[in-house]
Amino acid sequence: MPLTGQPVANNRKETESLEESTDESEEESEEEPKLKYERLSNGVTEILQKDAASCMTVHDKFLALGTHYGKVYLLDVQGNITQKFDVSPVKINQISLDDSGEHMGVCSEDGKLQVFGLYSGEEFHETFDCPIKIIAVHPQFVRSSCKQFVTGGKKLLLFERTWMNRWKSSVLHEGEGNIRSVKWRGHLIAWANNMGVKVFDITSKQRISNVPRDDISLRPDMYPCSLCWKDNVTLIIGWGTSIKICSVKERHASEMRDLPSRYVEIVSQFETEFYISGLAPLCDQLVVLSYVKEVSEKTEREYCARPRLDIIQPLPETCEEISSDALTVRGFQENECRDYHLEYSEGESLFYVVSPRDVVVAKERDQDDHIDWLLEKKKYEEALMAAEISQRNIKRHKILDIGLAYVNHLVERGEYDMAARKCQKILGKNASLWEYEVYKFKEIGQLKAISPYLPRGDPVLKPLIYEMILHEFLESDYEGFATLIREWPGDLYNNSVIVQAVRDHLKKDSQNKTLLKTLAELYTYDKNYGNALEIYLTLRHKDVFQLIHKHNLFSSIKDKIVLLMDFDSEKAVDMLLDNEDKISIKKVVEELEDRPELQHVYLHKLFKRDHHKGQRYHEKQISLYAEYDRPNLLPFLRDSTHCPLEKALEICQQRNFVEETVYLLSRMGNSRSALKMIMEELHDVDKAIEFAKEQDDGELWEDLILYSIDKPPFITGLLNNIGTHVDPILLIHRIKEGMEIPNLRDSLVKILQDYNLQILLREGCKKILVADSLSLLKKMHRTQMKGVLVDEENICESCLSPILPTDAAKPFSVVVFHCRHMFHKECLPMPSMNAPAQYCNICSAKNRGPGSAILEMKK
Repeated sequence: MPLTGQPVANNRKETESLEESTDESEEESEEEPKLKYERLSNGVTEILQKDAASCMTVHDKFLALGTHYGKVYLLDVQGNITQKFDVSPVKINQISLDDSGEHMGVCSEDGKLQVFGLYSGEEFHETFDCPIKIIAVHPQFVRSSCKQFVTGGKKLLLFERTWMNRWKSSVLHEGEGNIRSVKWRGHLIAWANNMGVKVFDITSKQRISNVPRDDISLRPDMYPCSLCWKDNVTLIIGWGTSIKICSVKERHASEMRDLPSRYVEIVSQFETEFYISGLAPLCDQLVVLSYVKEVSEKTEREYCARPRLDIIQPLPETCEEISSDALTVRGFQENECRDYHLEYSEGESLFYVVSPRDVVVAKERDQDDHIDWLLEKKKYEEALMAAEISQRNIKRHKILDIGLAYVNHLVERGEYDMAARKCQKILGKNASLWEYEVYKFKEIGQLKAISPYLPRGDPVLKPLIYEMILHEFLESDYEGFATLIREWPGDLYNNSVIVQAVRDHLKKDSQNKTLLKTLAELYTYDKNYGNALEIYLTLRHKDVFQLIHKHNLFSSIKDKIVLLMDFDSEKAVDMLLDNEDKISIKKVVEELEDRPELQHVYLHKLFKRDHHKGQRYHEKQISLYAEYDRPNLLPFLRDSTHCPLEKALEICQQRNFVEETVYLLSRMGNSRSALKMIMEELHDVDKAIEFAKEQDDGELWEDLILYSIDKPPFITGLLNNIGTHVDPILLIHRIKEGMEIPNLRDSLVKILQDYNLQILLREGCKKILVADSLSLLKKMHRTQMKGVLVDEENICESCLSPILPTDAAKPFSVVVFHCRHMFHKECLPMPSMNAPAQYCNICSAKNRGPGSAILEMKK
């Protein structure tokens, strides 16, 4: 049952001014509480309507509640009554359970004490002449060896069952006022009296520590001590506004002497803002129940405020507040610090805030609670992320519901694009939800916002959805409409419906390029390629070539070649040449007859690809190159073997193309005329010399010398370049005396250097030749000096019998050649007087070849 007047998370910070406090309160409201609360109801509600809670203890399986009217109730975790015990007519001071939950100890204000088994007949009861404030049974009381409990009023008594099932008591401590709190953990008992906290070791029967209380001004009966064991060796003490964390440690053997084997060390101590009513551990943090008094601004009197449940992080000398919640418990205005108790269940991290009129359960918030808080704060993005991360653990929430709430929230805030983008992730493949959301966007006039995010494959929505969005764009945004047509597959919508809609709009604006281009794309989707091509050509659109290639529309463009060439000659020529089998070269040339500049572009690229394919048009190309592309004329003349040279020469001479004319004259064998033109027209001695070198004709060199003999600059050029082709003396002898020749000395020096270089090269080559010959001779000699293995596996190449005789005692004679062929000597022809040397009959074809004999073996 949810707690009426839900506790508010109000994490407090210390401030120095009212303005800072206001700013921080705004930030603090955004901090998520760490705990959630609910009032323990059912049977508890009935009990507290007639009675008041005085104490409570918690077991993992059930709860035990004591009242001011002396009743003890056993409750389940929902607050339902399972058992009731009438213990006393007055207040129950404390209830204690062992770890098994099978034995319970109860003490009351009238001095009554009971320890009994919940599921057995075992029982102990005693009545004292003073109020019994505390009781604690041994955690392992269920074991026969651990039948012990402590109780106290003015003194602390330890009861133990002897071997004869009798109980004996012993005084552990007295003389320091009433004992008001006790906690037993393992072998250690901690209790608090008016002077401080003591710790007793039950195994050694020794008191091992005394922790004095700090603020002795507080009445111990009004502000009792709170004790809590975090584990077997960590004790937490809260008294007044002070908290101490103590650790029980083993004393080193060298330090023991007459001291106990254990001692208590305070590892952390700090002050809190309010009075402590209860403590409980939470991992490495602490849960603190605080009693709060505040001063009324009107009357300036103190009054009891709502108790607080804080989570703090202990530090050595201070603490850090993690969260702080004010609890609206029933009757908090009348309660004192001693009226509140904090009990906890270690196994489930449940914390019970007990007051006379109310019991509130605090528990750690789970992922569902976290998502609730995020949704309450309208942090939908974080809520969605948290749900996705913990989808296996959440029970009350669904990712889809959170996502839809997020989309609605974004729409309400006017963030339509963000809402539409989130639909992709949230709606996924749910077609019906997609269609529902599209209609919602239509109602608010935001179809354009959701259009980029609509699914296009899996799932596919109804065609009407896509058509509805396309019509929306067509009415107001031609560019957006064109973008969707490009991006959406044509099978998402009824193509004919959209084509008709575009045509209707073109009646109003027939020259709109965007609509025309989009219509062409729609025609393409509809496989009406003829109409699409016509629009693309009209628009001079770059996609025209892609359309032709993709759909093989070459038959449709035979009469549109000029249009294609005008639009993009490079792409058009490449396409035409790549598809000669579909549009012939002859057809293209004919179509371009009236546009010679385009005809040249086509034929030039054809020639670049293949010098022979367009050979029938080479004569035409001479004029086209001369008219539109002279830089490529000479390369064409050089590479072409099909152009008529006379026709080319005539055109070049008419246009006074000297370089081309020189090339044609030389190619036609008229080298002297070509040289003369170079000298007379170009006046370029270097080019003339280069030409003479290429022709390598002595008569040309003679003509060049004769032409240059009276031109000093030409003589200098000849002297610098002819040294390796013509004897320079021939030129030097013809130079007239007294003629001034520029850079003559440098030219003569160069001639001498060239001559010396030639001599050095010859000598170097000779040395290399001699060295190589000698090296090869030595190598051959080493090879010929090597032995050759002859064994029974070798055969005579003439008679094909084994080269070695079977009887090794008989004499034999074997001839082995350099080629490794072997013969019996009697199988070789006898050498004559004219040719005394012997040669291998198989592989020697000339005298002293590789087959000459190298070895003769005799025995």
